Amino acid sequence: MFFYPKIVNSFKGYDRALFLKDVFAGLTVGVVALPLAMAFAIASGLKPEAGIFTAIIAGGFIALLGGSRVQIGGPAGAFIVIVYGIVDRYGVSNLLLATAMSGIFLFLMGVFRLGTLVRFIPIAVIIGFTNGIAFLIGLSQIKEFFGLSIAKMPAEFFNAIHALYAAADTLNPFALTLALASLAILVIWRVFQSRLGWLGHIPGTVIAMIFATIITAAFSLPVDTIGSRFGGIPSGLPSFEWIPINWSTSQFVITPALTLALLGAIESLLCARVADGLIHDRHNSNQELMAQGIANLICPFFGGMPATGTIARTVTNIQSGATTPIAGIVHSLTLLIIVLLAAPLAKEIPLACLAAILMYVAWNMGEWKKFFELRQFRLPYRLTMLSVFFLTVILDLTVAVQVGLLLAFVTFIYRISSLSRCERTNTHDFPELENQQGKIDAYRIYGAIFFGAVKLVETIEDNLPSDALILDLKNVIYIDSSGMEAILELNRLCKANQIKLIICGLEHQPHGISVRSGFIESLAPNCLFANLKNGIEAALSNTEATF
Repeated sequence: MFFYPKIVNSFKGYDRALFLKDVFAGLTVGVVALPLAMAFAIASGLKPEAGIFTAIIAGGFIALLGGSRVQIGGPAGAFIVIVYGIVDRYGVSNLLLATAMSGIFLFLMGVFRLGTLVRFIPIAVIIGFTNGIAFLIGLSQIKEFFGLSIAKMPAEFFNAIHALYAAADTLNPFALTLALASLAILVIWRVFQSRLGWLGHIPGTVIAMIFATIITAAFSLPVDTIGSRFGGIPSGLPSFEWIPINWSTSQFVITPALTLALLGAIESLLCARVADGLIHDRHNSNQELMAQGIANLICPFFGGMPATGTIARTVTNIQSGATTPIAGIVHSLTLLIIVLLAAPLAKEIPLACLAAILMYVAWNMGEWKKFFELRQFRLPYRLTMLSVFFLTVILDLTVAVQVGLLLAFVTFIYRISSLSRCERTNTHDFPELENQQGKIDAYRIYGAIFFGAVKLVETIEDNLPSDALILDLKNVIYIDSSGMEAILELNRLCKANQIKLIICGLEHQPHGISVRSGFIESLAPNCLFANLKNGIEAALSNTEATF
């Protein structure tokens, strides 16, 4: 079926006990999402409510329309670097436009069944840009972590380093102490969480945020808070507003929109695969992309930012007992109730605490041990991963992914071409050819004959026999158009030199392209055989060929 959300068939055997589990899971993950949503928005150069509204709206739509039973959607740390760059370069209005455009791209990816293609992105590229984004998230939080006085953090890497260095003498010891204490709470809570009984269900991020807020308010610490920086968060529902379009700059956000769509697709489908392994289910990748597309198309009209599936909140949802998309819907309603009832309390949340939370998220987001394991991989893998990482950090995620994919494709082509080989038939297996070398030559080709391996056919052209050439293609699994053209050229060369070309063992795809290209029809009569033995017998029998 074209559009079939997972929620439609998630209620088989559903009862009150499962419903209570979903409600509890939704309440838990809603509380987890609150500090993260605000932190992601602030780190992206937006107001904290942009993250909360995104978690409410996008989280609800992704749960209601998605292709996974337990996936939680909302703002993600992976978007911080891209969103901050768009806001810095084009402004918030064009970020909203880019987000809506990315939603359209995501929906079309699902419509055209491209969900499975995301899995073809090499793991070296994914690890490279994931670690690069995590590094940049940590770098972007140094300002708030140390309480530095920087009017606006530059988006570019070297400019950001220079700004941090220039402001090093403005360190705020109260902000640094608060950030370190928050980070310590997060680490200690994670270590002892399993031993705390029912208290262990409370996320460490919430504990750290409550602690830092109380300390800041009680002692009136001279640190930046959500209230001093943004005036707090609104306590009402988000209102619908048309996205202002500036045609002079909107053309430049097409590439960022594609980047948001690609990253959102990768992040959400990777998250869905992780969830599948935990609940032993299988998600619908194309339905998930369509749901992500709808969520990202609608969110900007309510001041939201890009959204995707989030691994940390999805895993928390599963561990809390979620079984159906009801948990994701409850998560959105929980955030909505918090905004309506407790928004004034957010004014005292210190930005140093949110910076510590993001530092913690960035550390857990990166797969740092892969860098220490690089020695066990081949040079092309190492080169791809490190190139994507450094290009993500220094230049741009789009450039990094493009270069990474190019390196991965070149490496793949080289590896496949090196696995393809051509061998002259051993006279020990066919002693009847021993005295025929130079007159009748037989070759076995293995692997694939494609544009990266046409040299195999060209090598045969340089050593043509005088009477008959036999090619055993039984072990050829694939021939592309370039490979077929090389074989056709070999056939023309054999005809020009009055050499009989005999083909053996054509099967499956090689046989299909041979028929479509007209190669089979171009062969002389009695020159196509099922196996090499019959081909050699035909060549030795001096069967007349029509040229």
